[in-house]
Amino acid sequence: MLQRLIVDELGKEKMVLEQGGERKRFKDDDLVEDENSEEEEPSQQSESEENINVSTTKSYTIAIIKPDAVAHGKTSDIIMKIQDAGFEIMAHEERTLTETEARHFYQHKETEAHFDDLVQFMSSGPSYILVLSQVDGSDNVVPAWREFIGPADTEEARREKPESLRAQYGTKALFNAVHGSEDSDQASRELAFFFPNFGTATALKQDGEEVHVERTLALIRPDVARENREEILAQIHKSGFTVALQREVTLSEEQVRQFYSQHVDAEYFPALLQSMTSGPVLALALARTGAVQHWRNILGPADIKKANEENPECLRAQFTVQDKPINQIHGSASLQEAEQEINFFFPKQQTLAVIKPDAMEEHKEEILEAIRGRGFSVTQLKETELSREIAEEFYKEHKGKPFFSQLVDFMCRGPCAMLVLTKENAVEEWRTMMGPTDPEKAKETSPQSLRARFAADILHNSVHGSSNEQHAREKIYFIFGDIGTPTELNSCKETDQSTSVLETRQDNSANETSEMSRSSTESMANDPLNKDDQQSISSIQPTEDVCDPEVSK
Repeated sequence: MLQRLIVDELGKEKMVLEQGGERKRFKDDDLVEDENSEEEEPSQQSESEENINVSTTKSYTIAIIKPDAVAHGKTSDIIMKIQDAGFEIMAHEERTLTETEARHFYQHKETEAHFDDLVQFMSSGPSYILVLSQVDGSDNVVPAWREFIGPADTEEARREKPESLRAQYGTKALFNAVHGSEDSDQASRELAFFFPNFGTATALKQDGEEVHVERTLALIRPDVARENREEILAQIHKSGFTVALQREVTLSEEQVRQFYSQHVDAEYFPALLQSMTSGPVLALALARTGAVQHWRNILGPADIKKANEENPECLRAQFTVQDKPINQIHGSASLQEAEQEINFFFPKQQTLAVIKPDAMEEHKEEILEAIRGRGFSVTQLKETELSREIAEEFYKEHKGKPFFSQLVDFMCRGPCAMLVLTKENAVEEWRTMMGPTDPEKAKETSPQSLRARFAADILHNSVHGSSNEQHAREKIYFIFGDIGTPTELNSCKETDQSTSVLETRQDNSANETSEMSRSSTESMANDPLNKDDQQSISSIQPTEDVCDPEVSK
């Protein structure tokens, strides 16, 4: 919001400088006193006019500045042209797609001949992802954006739309500089892909009135999810919902009983249990104004017979399974139930992150800023210098491996920052943010990752992260003790009342470790670091994290 406000004000200042006119006066109640009502009225009017909250009546689309344009330093030029054309940038991020992400994003092109080349190109380097809102006076931003970027074929763009972005910055078919959603449905899917929490604030202002945006949980049961997934998703988007969160999960019998605890004694529960455990369930957090009631309205009655008789166009009437007495789509009954159910399927997750001694002096603040910029909450923070005993215990999974002694020496040479990071899907998000263990590989495949930016070599690779949830829990307990759930934690505490294994052993071994001599770090070039066959680094480059315990998963 702050960024959008600054961009908007700079745009107005540009117009004042170019076209003349007066600047609006802004009043700050904390700085100015004894203003009369005539002076206050323009300020209040300005505040209404300058409302920067996301409106639910606007349309949005995803724009991508592709790796070729980013690599040639054209990002700023393209963004300026986008803003000059009247598009509003609501959100943006620089991101390098993995090959898997690129394949998923362009899955609708999978049958086309150039699909593999497209995937390779889109995962070859960083792209710049933007959310654009509509041009003034336009009901739908999607066609306006597609008109602005021009035809996909750059030669055609130069002939027919020489002022378009692809004509100016594209070089050939795949390397056409920018991407635009093909229609509103695709725009919604792409928005959920890159910015799953976009537009899900609980209160927005629209035409001077406060509008409440809600979230509700939708479950598409396995039988229908297999056959009718895309059709149901299309109807969800058509009904004005944003898919804020999405995942497929196969539930155990115990999990189904827990989720439907109020229904276990019902006559239909055995059929419900069988259905919910028969395959992957598609769980969706849907967002829009009045989401709970609107979703229940388009679902229709819970009883299938009643749904067919009273509302044959509702989703539960349309999507049934023969000989199955239960409906195939779930919706939350209330706002409170919706939040509880969303937390059940999309729980906050914790992971342990370590800023290693090599990065502490010069890059600690940059790394912390990047962590918070990616939406992580730093729920615990502790700076400590590891004793040799503690370092050996922390990396015990690697004991007996050739690089173990060097790793322990390195981790003991100076202070580390130990952090507990909290976010949905925190473990994988943090591992992606760190990048490959080898900085050279990180620079090639994930140039914006922390290791690509700050690491010197495989040993001095700046940061550490847990490999999975179980590993994260064990290491968090080892460092911080029993710190409870994320909601019980205080942000960025330097100390904690609970006693960790690290604190106990650090105190007991302080005198002993102060007398220990640390062996000098040898050249990494002669060490066998590959996790699978332990071949030397000179003959095979490591593809996994070998200086951190996440390789032992």
